[in-house]
Amino acid sequence: MIYSLKGELAVKELGFVVIECGGVGYGCRTSYNTVSQLGEVGSEAKLYTYLYVREDVVELFGFSTQQELSCFRLLISVSGVGPKAATSILSDVTPERFAFLIASGDSKAFTKIKGIGAKTAQRIVLELKDKMSSESISGSVSKDAADFAAVSGGGASSSVTEALEALMVLGYTQGETAPILGKLDPSLSTQDLIKETLRLMAAKNMR
Repeated sequence: MIYSLKGELAVKELGFVVIECGGVGYGCRTSYNTVSQLGEVGSEAKLYTYLYVREDVVELFGFSTQQELSCFRLLISVSGVGPKAATSILSDVTPERFAFLIASGDSKAFTKIKGIGAKTAQRIVLELKDKMSSESISGSVSKDAADFAAVSGGGASSSVTEALEALMVLGYTQGETAPILGKLDPSLSTQDLIKETLRLMAAKNMR
């Protein structure tokens, strides 16, 4: 299994890049968001990868963050959604936005993406919402999040819960995210809570 690639960026095109590692060039399909975050050809680059194998198709997909890779894995787990549709969605929405759309049940937003019809959009939201529920997101939040909701007023409770659910879409646990959410400004929107939590978690991991 190829977990990640780190090397020289040899080719950079819309939806496709090549990372040269030890004299071997690895071609990766990817999203426009990832391409836009990479440097110029010749610079060092790192991608988190997924090897897609189906019958006679073997393709390597790469993403600039683990969050985007997590979204890709979730999307291709939805019936009728292949890697092409998944990368198309992630080319239009960031992982934070994607997680928020699932947590809030906003299937209509996905229909604005090229190639994603209403039925597919509804299936994405319903199946991933169900997956979130089956993985213990059932509405019980940690003490830190509950305390945050209590001190910030009833209106903030839903934002905290949505942020927790969205972050769990990205693969994080309540134990990782709730203590950080509990310290954030209660006036922030759900999306801002998600972004700020991810920023603080990244900063903490770099220490």
